[in-house]
Amino acid sequence: MALSIDWIDETGEVTDEQIQTLEQLLCYAAEVEQVPDGAEVSISFVDNEQIRIINRDYRGKDQPTDVISFALEEMGEGEIEIIGGDMPKVLGDIIISLPKAKEQATEYGHSLMRELGFLAVHGFLHLLGYDHETEEDEKEMFAKQEQILEKYGLKR
Repeated sequence: MALSIDWIDETGEVTDEQIQTLEQLLCYAAEVEQVPDGAEVSISFVDNEQIRIINRDYRGKDQPTDVISFALEEMGEGEIEIIGGDMPKVLGDIIISLPKAKEQATEYGHSLMRELGFLAVHGFLHLLGYDHETEEDEKEMFAKQEQILEKYGLKR
């Protein structure tokens, strides 16, 4: 398996089937993006209050959001890269608001599984360095996530 995923469900509502589907989807996305085998990622499911606090503390936005990613191997200014021969690549953390995912699935008229897949892939691509700060970057990132979801079989 391409990825090592640490699952944390603070809501107690995510099913084993949903986790299994997301794991297969993210392993597929890792294969598409040529992520080294054994790379690590953490995925947490939280409520709106928890993600609101994280969004406020780390992004300065005091409101709930659907997904937040923290890339751990992203180099900051003045940081020195440390390379360990046998160390796994640690990609970072993805935090998903389960209530937001449910709300958006209803709003967009597709399944909760499709929305969770969308949010997981979106967060995963952020960990790999994709962004949507410019119109060009947004087109590239959203095209990539739609391609991954479609080819995996999680269609709208």
